[in-house]
Amino acid sequence: MIELHPEFLTKNGQKQFAVLPYDEFLKVQELLEDLEDLQDLRNAKTAEKDSASVSLADVKKMLLS
Repeated sequence: MIELHPEFLTKNGQKQFAVLPYDEFLKVQELLEDLEDLQDLRNAKTAEKDSASVSLADVKKMLLS
């Protein structure tokens, strides 16, 4: 897990915004993209779980024919 160093901007004593150093923002953005990719993969696996599959050997045979 990454360590964050946010600065908080307040209005009337209430936190309104969190500001991160740019390198930390990039790390958070990359982690969120990875999480989205993982969710997409899991959704695809669930959607295709009952689909017919083809073995690698059969694919090779089809490509070489």
